[in-house]
Amino acid sequence: MNRLLVTGRVFTADPRQPWAAAVAVDEGQIIHVGTIDDTPFSATDAGVTHIDAGKGVVLPGFVDAHCHLLATGASLSKAQLQTAIDLHDIGDRLATWGLTNPNEPRVLGAGWTYSAIPTGRPTVSMLDQYIADRPVYLEANDLHSSWVNSLALIELGITDDTPDPVGGRIVRDPSGAATGHLLETASMELVWPLLGRIDDATRDQQLATVVSAYLEAGVTTAVDMALGEADLAALQRAEEAGALALRVVAHWLIRRTGDRTTELAQVDRAAVLAATHASDRFRVVGVKVIIDGTIDGCTASMLDPFADGSHPQPIWDDDSLRAVVHRSNELGLQVAIHAIGDGAVRSALDAIESALAVHPRADHRHRIEHLEYTNAADVRRLGELGVVASMQPVHVDPAIMDNWVAMLGDDRVQRGFAWPEYVTTGAQLVFSTDTPTAPYHPLPNMFIATTRCSPSNASLAPHRPDFALPIDQAILHATRDAAWASRLESVTGSIVVGAAADLVILDINPFERDLDSLLTARPVVTISSGNIVFDARGPETVRVV
Repeated sequence: MNRLLVTGRVFTADPRQPWAAAVAVDEGQIIHVGTIDDTPFSATDAGVTHIDAGKGVVLPGFVDAHCHLLATGASLSKAQLQTAIDLHDIGDRLATWGLTNPNEPRVLGAGWTYSAIPTGRPTVSMLDQYIADRPVYLEANDLHSSWVNSLALIELGITDDTPDPVGGRIVRDPSGAATGHLLETASMELVWPLLGRIDDATRDQQLATVVSAYLEAGVTTAVDMALGEADLAALQRAEEAGALALRVVAHWLIRRTGDRTTELAQVDRAAVLAATHASDRFRVVGVKVIIDGTIDGCTASMLDPFADGSHPQPIWDDDSLRAVVHRSNELGLQVAIHAIGDGAVRSALDAIESALAVHPRADHRHRIEHLEYTNAADVRRLGELGVVASMQPVHVDPAIMDNWVAMLGDDRVQRGFAWPEYVTTGAQLVFSTDTPTAPYHPLPNMFIATTRCSPSNASLAPHRPDFALPIDQAILHATRDAAWASRLESVTGSIVVGAAADLVILDINPFERDLDSLLTARPVVTISSGNIVFDARGPETVRVV
């Protein structure tokens, strides 16, 4: 028998019974949610593991509704640049990483922000002054560009005459020389394949690293938004070995090639994978299409130009996008479209609306990812079309907002990340982290969702605090609603009878304290399908009879 009894303050995410005092679990499934007195077995019964939350709180395991799983595992081994404040800080961190990894052929870093770079324009010379004896590859915090040094340009075979790939740009200076800044598909198609040439053992270790990190943070389900062949193989190996303690849902990345046949062939491949991988631990549910870049990098598709006058085209033209969305919809796949700017959001909605007109699906659960700025005229269409609004509170951290605000430069900044607007349309709002573009920890993410303040710098003013959400609503968007968006509402996301026992216990109860407590609360126990997969409290706090 595998019986578990969890007692204490339980936030169920079930509107019919928001709070409970006890959860009983048998063979991984929740069989009772209610009071301690009416549990089907007691803490003293033989074979029962009893965990008491004490002064803490029990929540459904968090569902990170948009992440890059293997990329996060890889990122955790690189120089961490997310909090680097300027070029000197970046250089120091790279030098330190290089000294502690002397046998690595390349210096690797992750998470740099435009606000830390002079004028927001990274160059090879900036990196060459710190590292000149090895190629340097730094992924931006948004994953939409890479910054490299001179040796890396040589290794990549990039010269001043190398043409830009479809949907990307090799940034050049006024003389036409490559600057070392690679945007969109120039990063995805040139840098990612090179750095992805690792053996299976290394990739398996990266997966194990991120799974362990997620479980420690209280996340029990992850939705991977850029699945490719190598990551697919790693997930298969982990599942077959019984080593996938994290539930994984995946969207197959459709790469922009400029050739309609190869693009649609990728959709067909996703349909095969969806039919093949549909287990409790790992399932493929749809496709991911990236149709624009970022506001920080001035590569987002906007209806009006950026503050500097630039007005880039989307990565996908409307006809090519519609072809992929139509095929995906017809094959019963979920479509997830990366659209950050209001031009991209409009194109995404147009494509989904067109596909549903040809092949109606009442419960399609198509999604738009990020929606950092949406034109007011398009907000209502989300609810009308039943489109999921998939957003990341951590991206509105005031500590990284300066460049975002400057690139828009007008009153558009006042409607950025307008979560309440999406909710009022009837659209399902779901929260995630988009790690490794941002930290994967859910509790600081919830702090930003409930305050619009920075978890790292209390002196910074919140960005549109009137857009903040109550704590219960924020957590619902990161648990119950996030599970629903991936058709997992009967499996996880809520503490209800019949669901899998995916739970996290926090050491304190933020519902009964001020919102700053979200920054000091810590997961102490994580339970996945009834199994204790993380326990930081010590053996004396868990009683097994």
